Amino acid sequence: MRHGKKIAHLGRTASHRKAMMANMASSLIEHKRINTTVAKAKALKKFVEPLITKAKSDTTHNRRVVFSALRNKYAVSELFRDIAEKVADRPGGYTRIIKVGSRMGDNASMAMIELVDFNDTYVTNKPAKKRSRRRGGKKKADAPAPAAAAAEATEELAEEVVDTVATEEVKEEAPTTDATADKEEEAAPVEEVKSEKQEDATEDSSVSADQAEQNDEESKEDAAE
Repeated sequence: MRHGKKIAHLGRTASHRKAMMANMASSLIEHKRINTTVAKAKALKKFVEPLITKAKSDTTHNRRVVFSALRNKYAVSELFRDIAEKVADRPGGYTRIIKVGSRMGDNASMAMIELVDFNDTYVTNKPAKKRSRRRGGKKKADAPAPAAAAAEATEELAEEVVDTVATEEVKEEAPTTDATADKEEEAAPVEEVKSEKQEDATEDSSVSADQAEQNDEESKEDAAE
């Protein structure tokens, strides 16, 4: 029977057990998680959690008490500096034991013991979801706002369409004016050529008329002789 068995002896003497607990606690503080047997993990949980609670109040007395248990000044300084700040708002339950199966060889039950606040897989800072409440009054009050916004959006779209159409018309008119100017410039030399031809034709006709008169006069003179 288990009457009065408050301490797990773990098959070791008292001095060996205290040294082992001090070493395991220092390793847990340094690495934040260790693998060991389930029995040792449960014994370590009872050993290290009161020390973490004492580390929350940084006094000389508490440092001496923790150092007498851990026997490692580096572990004590890290416990009071880093871990105490991390677990300041947690009222106990600083460690977690997760069973990982059996050990090959002697088939001993193995477990991983870790500090809860140093596990990024389980610690999440997701914001709490807001609960939506169904109330008809608020929906009715908020209904005109989307309608007004939609009307403003349609007006803005209409203005943008008008502006784009106007710019396109201006762009289309500009090339037509340029084309007419080019056509007028091309037509000007043609008209000049036509006028020159007409002048040449009139000069030729006047010359032919003069020659015809001279021929008539010569014929008359010959007839008189």
